[in-house]
Amino acid sequence: MTTAKKTAAPQETLKQVETMVAASKEAMETMVKTSGDAANKGYEQAVTMTKEQIAKQSEAFFKSYDGLSELNRANLDAVNASGTIMTKGVEEIGKAWFGFTQSSLEQAAGTMQALMGCKTLRDVMELQNGFAKTSFDQTIAETAKLSEMSVKVANDAVEPIKARVNSSVEFFLKPVAA
Repeated sequence: MTTAKKTAAPQETLKQVETMVAASKEAMETMVKTSGDAANKGYEQAVTMTKEQIAKQSEAFFKSYDGLSELNRANLDAVNASGTIMTKGVEEIGKAWFGFTQSSLEQAAGTMQALMGCKTLRDVMELQNGFAKTSFDQTIAETAKLSEMSVKVANDAVEPIKARVNSSVEFFLKPVAA
């Protein structure tokens, strides 16, 4: 009988150990499965968040790229407008200068004819003095007129560029302030 008891005890112990190993194995599998599910969920969340961030950053990049393209187009338009204003202004100044030169030459030709008709030296001197005074006064007046025209053309031509510089500064400072 003692032999039967001695044999039964190790078998019971063996069964208990096998039961504990099986339970432990099940617990480990459940834990691995649960932690694997949690890891998968965490991984999926990380991937989703990354995709969202990439989409947001891409959208912001393309918006800023579009804004920069629009800014450059507007800047080129301003340079073209400035060039057009400058060209028209220089043309007007050239016409005014040509008109003054033509008028001066006609006046000089008239004075030359009048000089040919003078009988005395006194008449020549008076005519020459009158011509010199008139020519000087006209030159001063015309020079002032041309200077005013030049300043106006320069200011008008700078206006579109000045406006674009202000817009560009606002464009580049906008993201910093936001």
